[in-house]
Parts: sequence; structure tokens; C-alpha cells
Amino acid sequence: MRYNKLITALLLGAVFTHIPAAYSQWTGPRKKVEKRIDLKYGPLTPAHRKDEAMERFRNYGFGQFIHWGLYAIPGNEWNGVSARKGAAASEWIRTWSGPTAPKNWKNIYDQLYKQFNPKGFDAGVWARQAKEMGAKYLIFTTKHHDGFALWPSKYTDYTVQKSPYKQDIVKQVVDAYTAEGIDVFLYFSIMEWNNSNYMAKAPSTAGEKAKFAKFLAYTRNQLLELLENYPQIKGFWFDGTWDQSWIQAYDFTYKLEKELRDKHPGLIIGSRFRNDEYGKRHFDSNGDMLGDYEQGWERKMPKEFEWLEGRDWDCVMTIPPNGWGFMKDWSGLYTKTSDDLIDMLMNCVSMNGNFVLNFGPDGNGRMHPGEDRLAKEIGDWIKVNGEAVYGVRHAGLAPSRLGYFTRKEDNLYLTVFNRPVNNIVRIAVPKTAAEVPVAAKLLQNGQSLELKHVDMGLDLDKNTYYDIVLPEVYVSSKPFVLKMQLGSPKTQSEKLMDAKM
Repeated sequence: MRYNKLITALLLGAVFTHIPAAYSQWTGPRKKVEKRIDLKYGPLTPAHRKDEAMERFRNYGFGQFIHWGLYAIPGNEWNGVSARKGAAASEWIRTWSGPTAPKNWKNIYDQLYKQFNPKGFDAGVWARQAKEMGAKYLIFTTKHHDGFALWPSKYTDYTVQKSPYKQDIVKQVVDAYTAEGIDVFLYFSIMEWNNSNYMAKAPSTAGEKAKFAKFLAYTRNQLLELLENYPQIKGFWFDGTWDQSWIQAYDFTYKLEKELRDKHPGLIIGSRFRNDEYGKRHFDSNGDMLGDYEQGWERKMPKEFEWLEGRDWDCVMTIPPNGWGFMKDWSGLYTKTSDDLIDMLMNCVSMNGNFVLNFGPDGNGRMHPGEDRLAKEIGDWIKVNGEAVYGVRHAGLAPSRLGYFTRKEDNLYLTVFNRPVNNIVRIAVPKTAAEVPVAAKLLQNGQSLELKHVDMGLDLDKNTYYDIVLPEVYVSSKPFVLKMQLGSPKTQSEKLMDAKM
């Protein structure tokens, strides 16, 4: 078990490689803006919202993402031929090209709605599984880049209503998850590959501008329709906003965001929806976040808490290396274990983030067996250790090689992934700290543990130390949590004479 953090670090390190220059802002601390400028299209909401809805968001800790649509039918292959080398990811399979792509593939894909009849789909089963897993919120795909809507939209014929299934899937999901006490956010792709009015480049001719104006009106109508149809939702998670056509529509997107917020007070929108008049996405030209939380941590995490500068954020994560939609074949791919995912979860919440784990149901509406297994394993762990996950904050301590610190009120938690061979868990606390550990126990069973103050007498060391002694008979095959009560120091560190040099 003590190698879990190393494995996860290597996995996350791999995620950080080959990142386009445009996304380098997530590979290190953000550069400070030297001089602020006047902006008309900056943020619409304060940098750190204090309202009840946003506080609830901060306390989630753990969520579920579900990618589901027509791409679940092929499952990243067609007639036994894998799309791995021809499409960027399973949900991007419509873009399949190259020697392995079937003839007339896009036309074949666009007709898949005629086969969409998920007889095994039961939103209640999904919601109960999510609750047992410990998810506090869901992000659900209403439509992906292919434009196929999982609700009966009045503004397009390319919807579930035209499929053999016919029923409103979004409503079933929203109702089922809400009934289980799980908040729902709706994923919405701006980009639509097969919409004749959509274009990637900025429209330049009168004809192009007229076409794209129709697309913008269509997008507005669909978003307002979703708010009207499903008033229980807590927010939107946007995607496909990087094309120049959308970037140049900054006046429209600014007004649309304001309209959405006015229609639904408390609505939460991530930083990926729009840009300022200079084309700056996620953060405007003054470095201010364009949304309620930072949405750029997709399959990656900040290396250091300081990178975040106090911003709210989420990390969305796949189980295979890439691919958000259903994949029939996981062979030959490293699929993350429950230990990997719990490590990522605790890393995330220790830095005030929400960790969102993706599931990709198949064309019949059933989860992949590997997802079912992981949901059970993670849920079993969270049932015991959820106190260290939900509603916690950054502990204000230096990172530990043993695991991750979280804090809630006067309780400090250490989720231990790397158990010391001598069974002594050493906690480093600044000598100037007003609060230190005064009692410790195993969260799993409430067993009190020996806690003692250790002053190591290291020259120039700004820390003092508290040792927690683990029982030799205590055995755990999974990460375990130490719960410490914080209080005033009972003993003071001696002031030692500096060593003569």
C-alpha cells in the first residue's frame, strides 16, 4: 500500500506531459498580471461567492460524471475494429478517420439515433449506486459534441424523442438523483459537429454571420429550455467553447451568462463558458476567473495548493487513461484502481477541490463491470472514512509523505497511504502554531492512540513534531484515517542555541 502515492504521482505526472501551450496555465502557478486594464466583459460574479449554493458546492468533496449518448452504441469500435488509433477518445468516435475508419463513418454515426433504445436503463439504479459510492453531486451529459439531445428539445429534431426509446432521459436522471439527495449539474456542449449553422472559425461573410447567429439563438433557447424543464439543477458544466466562432461572440456569451443567472438565482457556472473581449478563456486579461470555479483541471491536478490562489475548483477524472464515453474493450489499458482514485480524491479535497469520477454506461444503459466494481470499493471506503472527505478544508500544513491532511473545525485528519515501518506517524507542526494535536484516534473504529510531543532539536527547524503510535496489531489493506483533536499546545518547544559554524 505504501507505493500507492508513488503510482498515483507517476500517473498524474503522465497527465501533465504533452499539454498544448494554450493550456500551460495548469502546469504551474499562474503568472501575475503586471497592469490591470479596463474590461467590459470580465466576471459577472465575485471571485469567492459566499452564498449558500456555493458553500454547498465547496462541501461536496466527491461527485460523479456520466457521459452517455449515441457514442455508447459503438463503444469505441465498429464491427470488431477498434477506433483507438483513429479517434481522440470514445465520445469523439464520430471524428474517426484514417485507414481503420469504416467507409462513410460520419453518416453511419449520425444514423445511430435510430438504434438508441437502452432497455436496461434505470435512472434509479444509477442514483442508488452513486449514493452508495458516496457521490454528493452529479454532472450529466445533456448533449455532447455530436449534438444528440437526451431530452425532447423543441429546437432540434436530433433528440431522444426521435429514437426508439423516445423518453426524456434527462428528466429521469434529474428526478432519480434528486430523490436520493444528490445534486445535479448539467453538462452542455456548445460545439455541435453536425449542426449546419455551427462553424469552428469566426464567421466573416454576411452569410456566415447570419448562419452563426441562428446557432447562437438555438444555443440560448436550449439552455433556457433546460432551466425551465429541470429547475432542480444546481449549475451547468460547459464544454466545446474553444473555437474562434464562440470566442468572437463574447458580447452574446456575456449577456447569455447574465440571463441564465437572472433566471436561476444561485446557478453555478464553471470557468469554461466564455471569454473576455481579448479572447482570454477561464481567466480574463486581468487574471480574474470567468466563472464560479476553476474548470481547467481535467484529468490533472495542481502540484501545489498555492497554484490555486484560493479559487474553488473541481477535478474530473476518467478510469481508463482517456475516453469519457463507454469503451467495450479496456484490455491493454491501465485502468485506475480504487486505491489510485481514493488517493486522487484525498489529494483533491486536501486542496479544497471536488473530485468527480466519470462513468460511461453502455448502449443499453448499464455501467461497465469495472465501474460497478470500483463504485463498490470506493463506497465501502467512504462509508468508514467520509468524515475526512466531506466539508473539509486545506489543513494549512506542509504536505506529508505519509498521506493527505484535511481539516474540519477543530479536527485534523490524516489519510495514511504510506504506513511507516516503525508504526510511528510523525506530524510536523510549525512551532508558532496556536493549535496542535492534543488527542488522536483511528477513525475506522474510534480506538484512542498514544500521542506524544517530540522536539527533535534540529537547528533552523521551524517545526515541532507530534508522534502518533499505531498498534502493531492494526492491519489495513486500504488507506486509513487518523483523526486528531486540535487544541492549545501543552508543552512549549525549548529555545536552543544555534549551532556555531
